Amino acid sequence: MIKYNLKCSNKHEFESWFADSKEFDKLNKRKMLECIFCHSKKIEKSIMSPRIGTHGKNKFKSNTNITQVKKLKKELQDLRKFVEKNFEFVEENFANKVREVYYDKKSKKNIYGSTSEKERQELKEEGIDLMSIPWVDKDN
Repeated sequence: MIKYNLKCSNKHEFESWFADSKEFDKLNKRKMLECIFCHSKKIEKSIMSPRIGTHGKNKFKSNTNITQVKKLKKELQDLRKFVEKNFEFVEENFANKVREVYYDKKSKKNIYGSTSEKERQELKEEGIDLMSIPWVDKDN
């Protein structure tokens, strides 16, 4: 397994795991990869630091158990279902909507959507913490 830092054409950055580098190339060529924030299909590898294995009992193991991967994927799909059922989708207007909810202390509204890295940084500077979750396709 290999983890890549990825970037879409809208400059959103996210991570994803692949069986090997050939799998990334094959999926990307077929436009089967998409941004978890804006669903753009124009994906490229971003700069990343290599993972250096250590010697001894903490040595990095490259053979990830497929059962664990499937379990994690199922959990991420369940998380997506929960968010879609219990949160309002505000699309690309997320930055403005999250400010409305944050500054209206009476509002207990749950929302989700996408935002640019610049908007995310501006929200962070305002003290508004956001959480990103991997958006796993329902039927992938």
